[in-house]
Amino acid sequence: MKLYIDGDAFPNLLKDIILRAINKNSIETIVIANKKINIGKSSNIKYLIVDLGADEADNEIINILEENDLVITADIPLADRVIDKNAHAIDHRGQAYTKENIKQYLAYRNLMQDIRDSGEQTKGPAAFGIKDAQNFANSLNAFLQKINK
Repeated sequence: MKLYIDGDAFPNLLKDIILRAINKNSIETIVIANKKINIGKSSNIKYLIVDLGADEADNEIINILEENDLVITADIPLADRVIDKNAHAIDHRGQAYTKENIKQYLAYRNLMQDIRDSGEQTKGPAAFGIKDAQNFANSLNAFLQKINK
């Protein structure tokens, strides 16, 4: 299994968590973004900078992703594409996207986008905090334990 990190908007609170997991489990990791993102130094991490553009990082992840790989992303449309390739996706708050729940998340995201596009003011997500980082750590840990069995 390889780990792909959608580096766009990757929370700083998660960098130490993900770096420890990568090193502890010797996970080959590729951080993909359209600007320099530094998770930390590790022989297991490669950094890939793609061209500027709305979906350049997402498209690169999908192009090189293989079945059963893991993608860390807050981008629900990307998570949907990941699930379609029989791979795994976890968001920054620890939500594991699955075949059973991804379409519901995507439909809600699209509905909210339509509401915003109509001019309605909506609230964004709550500020990312320590509890979110703990949820992410727990979800990542559970995933890694499951695949290492």
